[in-house]
Order: sequence, then C-alpha cells, then structure tokens
Amino acid sequence: MRCSVIIVNYNVKDFLAQALRTIRKSFAYAQQRRPGLESEIFVVDNASEDGSVEMVQSQFPEVITIANKQNAGFARANNIALSRSTGDYILLINPDTLMQEDTIDVMLSAFENDPSIGMAGCKILNPDGTLQLACRRGFPTPWVAFTKISGLSSLFPQTKLFGKYNVTFRDPDKSYEVDAISGSFMMIRRTVFEQIGGLDETFFMYGEDLDWCYRIQQSGWKIFYIADTQIIHYKGESTRRSNIDEIRTFYKAMSVFVEKNISQSPFIKGLLNATIWMRALFAWTGRSVQGAVPALVDFLLLNISLVLAEYIWLGHIFHFPGYAYPAIVIVPPLILIGIIGFTGGYSKHRLSVSRSIVAVVVTVILISAITFFAKDFAFSRMVVIIFGALSLLLIPGWRLLVRLFGRVPGLGGMFKLSPKRTLIVGINPFTSEIIKKLRKRIQDSYQIVGIIDASRHRIGEEVNGIPVIGSITNIDKVVSEQQISDVIFAPDTLSYGEILSVISQSNDRSVNYKLIPTDMEVVIGKGTIDQLDEVPLIEIEYRINRPFNRFIKRIVDVGLGIILLISIYPFRTLLFTRKRREDGHWSDSIPRIISGSMSFVGPPAHTIGENGAFLGKPGLTGLVQIQQSGELDASDIYNYNVYYAKNQSFFMDVEILLKNFIIQLTSNK
Repeated sequence: MRCSVIIVNYNVKDFLAQALRTIRKSFAYAQQRRPGLESEIFVVDNASEDGSVEMVQSQFPEVITIANKQNAGFARANNIALSRSTGDYILLINPDTLMQEDTIDVMLSAFENDPSIGMAGCKILNPDGTLQLACRRGFPTPWVAFTKISGLSSLFPQTKLFGKYNVTFRDPDKSYEVDAISGSFMMIRRTVFEQIGGLDETFFMYGEDLDWCYRIQQSGWKIFYIADTQIIHYKGESTRRSNIDEIRTFYKAMSVFVEKNISQSPFIKGLLNATIWMRALFAWTGRSVQGAVPALVDFLLLNISLVLAEYIWLGHIFHFPGYAYPAIVIVPPLILIGIIGFTGGYSKHRLSVSRSIVAVVVTVILISAITFFAKDFAFSRMVVIIFGALSLLLIPGWRLLVRLFGRVPGLGGMFKLSPKRTLIVGINPFTSEIIKKLRKRIQDSYQIVGIIDASRHRIGEEVNGIPVIGSITNIDKVVSEQQISDVIFAPDTLSYGEILSVISQSNDRSVNYKLIPTDMEVVIGKGTIDQLDEVPLIEIEYRINRPFNRFIKRIVDVGLGIILLISIYPFRTLLFTRKRREDGHWSDSIPRIISGSMSFVGPPAHTIGENGAFLGKPGLTGLVQIQQSGELDASDIYNYNVYYAKNQSFFMDVEILLKNFIIQLTSNK
C-alpha cells in the first residue's frame, strides 16, 4: 500500500519545513505499525520568492518538488500533483500545519475499517488550542446560510436546528459523518478521485474543498470527521504573504459554489447570494470598525457638548423644538468628522490635536453661518458659542489625554506626537544605521513596525530587533493591514524603477513614501520625480519656503506675538523674579518675533549657519529644542532642521508649540 501527500506552498518556507518534518515522523510511525507502507510526498510551489523550493531540495531530497512559474491557485496546483500521484490514499494538507506522529496511521485505519468512507479529515486546532470550526461543516443550504448570517448559529450553537453550519451541536471529540471538511487536511481514496476527478479549477482559492466534498457526497461516498488524531493549522499564512483580498476571494468562492451546486431555483440562488454578500459586508465592516472608533468618539462628544451647552445656558436640556433635533444631532458631527477625515485626522495623522482644533473652529463657523440663513434653526447664538467652547475642550482634549497617558501612566515627559507607523524597505548594511537614526528622532515620531525585503527569503528574521514582515510583492497589503503612514526606502536596495513601481501601484495615497540617499543625510519626502535619460532626478521641496506657508507662518507669529505682548509682556516685572529677568526669558523674544527676525517655531539660531536661510528663521522652540531623547550631534541637528524645513506646516507648528507647552508645564512641577 502506498500513501501520497500533497502540499501546495506559497511563500511560507519556515512553516513548510516544519510541516515536512512532522510528516516524516508521522510516516515513520505508520511504517512501524504497517510494514511495507510506501510513501511519496509532493510539494507544489506556486512561484514562491522566499527560497522554499531550494529549501525543500536541500533539506528534504525525498520530496518530489514541482515548481510552478506563476501562482496557479490552490485547486490547479493540487491537480498537478494529483495527476502524478500513485498512492492508494492521497492526503492534501496545507504547509502551515503541524501533524501528530499518529495522524497518518489513524487516518488510514479509519478508511480500512469503513469501506464507505470516500474522504476524511481530522480534528484541526488553532495555534491557541481551540477547535478550528471549519474542520467539520454543513453545506450552505438556505436555512443553514440564514442561521449563520442572522447570528442564530452563534447564539444557539448547541442546537441541531441552528448549529449545522459548523456542526457545533455535535461533540468535537467523537468521529462521525459530516457534509464537508476543511481543505487544509483532506484524505481521499484513489478510487474516489478516479471516479469524480480532481478539484474544480474555477475556484482559485477557497470553495474548491467544499465543492469537492459536495461532489463526493453526491456520488454516494461518505465524508467523515475523525476525532482520534489532530493537527495544528496556523491558517492564512500564505494569504498574508500575498496581495489576495481574503474576504472578497472567500465570499466570491461561496457565490460560485451556490451557482454551481445549490438549487436551480433563481429565487433560492438569489437569496443565498444575497446572504453570502451580506455576510461579506459584515466582515468588511468588522475589519473597518477599529478605524471608525475615533470618529464615533467625536460624534458622541460633540453631542454631549450640545446637551451641556443647552443645560448651562437654558437651565435644562431638550429645550429646542422636536423637529430640529435630528438635524442638530447629525449635521454638526458629520461636518466635524468630514473635516477631520479630509485632513487625515483619522488615517495618516491619527490623534492630531491641531487638526481637531482647526476642525472644531471651522465646524462652529459653519454652524453659525447655517443658523444665520436657516431661521428655523436660529434658536440661541449663546448656546452655539458655549457648544463651540465645550467642543474645543472635549474633541482635542481626549486626543491629548490619549497621547499624554496612552503609553505609560504618570506625567513627566509622556506627551508624544502622533506616531508615524513606519516600514523600512530593503536590507543591507545601511538598514541597521537607518533604524538607529530613526530611533533618535523626536519621541515616538517614527514607530518602526517592520522591514520589507526585496524578496521573501528573510521573512521572520530581525534586524536590530525589527522583524522582516513582507516583501515588495505584498507591500501594499502590509501597508493596509498594519495601518502604515510612512514607507522609507533604504539606499542601494532597489532600483529607482522598482521604487517608482511600488509607489505607482499603491492603493493608499495617504501613505508617505520616502527615500534616504546613500549619504544618509536627509529623508527625502514628497518631492517631484522627473525621468531624464532613464535616470530619476529627485527635486527636494522645502515647504517652509512656499509663499503660502510663509504667509500663514507670518500671520501666526504676528497675531500670537501681539496677543502675548499685550497680555504678558507688560507684567514681566510682576510675573518673573529679578534673577529670571536678568537671565533672560522666552518673552524677551516676542518683539523680535513680531518684527520678523525670529519665529515662534524654527531651528535654534546657532545651528542655522551662514548658508542656512533655506531652513527658515530661528525659532523660540522647534524640533531640536523639544528633543528629550538624549544628546544630539551636529548631524542629528542638521537632519532635524532639514526635516522641519521640508515638512513645515501650520499643523506641525501647532504640534511643536503644544509639546513645548507640556514640557514646560511638567518640568516646572
């Protein structure tokens, strides 16, 4: 007797190696109990780039390797090996699995003891030891689909009426006949395979296992769930290393299955397809919930501000006419959320205090304008003013609290700017130095999430404690799943053509792609890139020198300077001690700021140098001045100044002023 094992692999080299080791042990165990048992193992590689084929050939020479030149999909890849296999029993198993020593022997015994079994699967566990529900399933009939989409299967899993989708009403520690099993572990008789054929290649990934089970059952064979042995399935490791949208692919496969196998009634098919895509919508929504939480908080706090404003000014709540409340409760929050979202406050600039302040001010102005023209809603301008003041306190306030205390309890120095979740692309001798330099940036300015390599060979390794989590081929997916805001290309790792290709294919235009030249002096951000004789020319753009930026910066300097000059400067004698006045105080710089020789935010005067006009005017505070993570050398200071000049904006200046204020406040305690 011979048993064939088929594994379809896609960029999970380390998992595959471990799976093959466990298969070796399982065959050795089975051969001890079954003298004369022969084995053959196929690995069909779907154009992996992580060295999987080379690993198998060098470490597992007994394995028959089939290397596809492109990703052929799960069904087609399995069929290639199925057509070459010679075993009386054939096991299809995923590469991200760990098998027990007795698994093959137990499964073969089940087939031998019951000639009616055409296919069987075993108990499958998640890495945390819980049962993977897909290892025993029911076909998605209209009723089964309804119980799943309605949540009844989750509310009443132990009842046969509602628990058929994942057979949750039956004991997982007992063996029995089921409709279907998981494609991650399927053993089939050769006679059954020869009778019904292989997997349907209409399915690229997902659904082909369910379809195969359906065809086997329709041919009169039984499908069994065997609880006497088990494997661990890490689930989804291959798809995580690809650009495949799992949700879309899975539910599309379910729709294909319904069209092919379930009922010829257009009504029933329509109902099932509607159910499937409704479930897909729920899945997509669930994936997006995390990003919607800040918007929900803003929505609630804005309405709390309205209720409090009514109570403070009018003495009770719900004073306005009933017809007005739907608009009052919905319109202001939508305006606020729209403005914050448009400025990147829910994506690239998460928890930005300055953007939320601007959004509140603009919202209040728009609401005031609306009430001026819409007389039916012009109830109380004083309530609008109080509402604006409370919103200005609560909306930026919760962001400030999260950033003050979100990481470590306590006060001193815990303020942190919105972290830039960052990927570094490329591994070479420069990568380690880049990590060191980024870690010396403003406190938590760069949060290095992981490294993207040119290929998949080093996934799972670390560089200076930072893991390699992907390759160029799936960088877009990594960016999306990890909510990346900045992608930094290390020098001399990719050609310029490859870099431009990565950027042009990006699905998320809010991501900031940056390039570090070989001299490691600066981080080149969103400049313009021209192609000249196939040599990319990068034009560095310093935002601080834009006319609009200079105009806004000057307005802020003059406006804030005059306010402080009137409110604080005349009282210096009363507010500050004689020694403090003699030693100098920040208020001494206000006249210079108003006159234009200084700015509230800018580089330290002594760091600009004779040819540093492009860095802007010297500042009362700035990126260098608020640095608290240690001593800065001349190179670090230069990089800070260049970074500020390149990226200066009203929002950045507000962020720096806020942090400087918190530093001064906590240092005086």
